[in-house]
This record gives sequence, C-alpha cells and structure tokens, in this order.
Amino acid sequence: MSATLGAIALGAVDASGVDWRLMNLEGWDSPDSRSEFTDREADHGAWASPVYLSSRPITLGGVIIAPSQALLEASMEQLRAAAALTDTLLTVWETSPKQAMVRRSGKLLLQYVTDTVASYSVLVTAADPRRYSTTLSTGTTALPSTTGGLAFPVTFPITFSASTVSGSISAVNSGTVDTRPVLTITGPVVAPSISALYPDGTVRQLIYSLDLASGDVLTIDTDARTVLLNGSVSRRRFLTVSTGWPTIPAGAAVTYQFQSSTYNATATLTATWRSAWM
Repeated sequence: MSATLGAIALGAVDASGVDWRLMNLEGWDSPDSRSEFTDREADHGAWASPVYLSSRPITLGGVIIAPSQALLEASMEQLRAAAALTDTLLTVWETSPKQAMVRRSGKLLLQYVTDTVASYSVLVTAADPRRYSTTLSTGTTALPSTTGGLAFPVTFPITFSASTVSGSISAVNSGTVDTRPVLTITGPVVAPSISALYPDGTVRQLIYSLDLASGDVLTIDTDARTVLLNGSVSRRRFLTVSTGWPTIPAGAAVTYQFQSSTYNATATLTATWRSAWM
C-alpha cells in the first residue's frame, strides 16, 4: 500500500534512505452520507430526503525509519509541512490510481519509538468526497461547420469533398459517481451556448447572453458553479442554467454541443474532467 501526500511518498524509501511505511489508511473506502427520514403520519414508514455524500476524513498512519536521528527529525518536519492547512493533493496508488484534495483536519501525531524510528498518524479531510482519476481528460471543438461539398458545374463521376466539424465533445466518466467538468469558451464568439446531450435523450443547456471578444476566455466551473471572464471577473449573472448544471453521470458519456448564432472559425470550447469514484 502506498500513497503520496504533497511531496512525501508514503510506502516508499526516499532519496535519503528514509523508509516511510504506510500501515493504515482509513476513510479511503467510503465517506459518510447525509439524509433525513420523516415519519409518515398515520402510515407505515417514512418520507426519505435525497441522499448526499459528506466530506471524507482520511487517516494515514505508519512508521518512519531513518538512517540517523538527524534524518528522522528532518523527515518529521517534512511530514508536518506536508499535512498542510491549505489544499494538498493526496494520491493513493491503487491499480487505477485515484486522488483527492485534502487539508489537515486534526492533530498530527508524531511519536519517537527510538532515535531513528517514529510513528505517525495524520488526519486530513477531503471537502469533495469523490476520489478522482489521476488522468485529466480533455476535449476541444470549434463551432459546427461544413466546408466544401458539391461544386458546379457538375462533371461525372461526381465527387463529394465536404468537410464537417461537429462542434461537439464526447465526455466519458468511467467512475461510479457523477463528475463535474470545467467548460472553457475562447472568443471571439457571439452569445455562445453549450448543450449537454445525455444518453436518455434529456438536454441541459448553458446560455451566455454576452459576446466574447478576440482573446476573451470564459471559464464555467460546474462544480463551484462559477463563471469567470479572463480568470477574474464574475459573469455568473449573464449565464442562464435552464435545467440544471450539466454533470457527467457515472459510467456514462455526455456530448457537449458548442453553438452560436454567428459562425467564427477561431472560437473554441474546451471541456476538462476526471472520472470519479465514491
């Protein structure tokens, strides 16, 4: 069993000969869930609320074995720094590696066993309970267009040479829980919209009411539900979310269609996402 917390590889021997043994990994199996049950009046059973996953507390425990006391003390300081109060990447090296963004959420326990051996226990919490693929998936498309085709006057045999750009991105989530992409539109483009086409035939649409000039970048984070122009200016009030934010369901593919009333060859839509597991 091995994991990486920040810059520290737990379950491995580092370049200084320090053996970071990972012996305990709690909380990686599943987060808690949140739900409510209200008893039915004059009837059996209860009314159930929607069920949501809670944040994910994770405990990492083991021993540090160092070649010298000085290296042990330096390693303990490294662990204190790695268990940061700000977002830190935790990666667990399973057959299919997965990652979560965590912060320290409890006391860091470090205890000397000998002059060169210490035990450790680190409690961190992932505010987002999903475990994500370490591979970032991405897709980019221009606006839909067709060029070429049948030329007149016609001579036989007829040759069709039309070239079509679909204007769509197929986003696949191989995990077991829905994942939420980041959608980035690069101008120039007139009042762009994005339609998410689901396997069951339903459609969710994002409509932006303003135009983007050349060089403008509009970033739509479907998890944080933010809309930022050029990385800093909020434009959330100009985005219409007609039927809900377009996530990618577990084990499914969603097609994101890029649209505008006016064609521009340099406008693009980029989607980035990671498959997610409970």
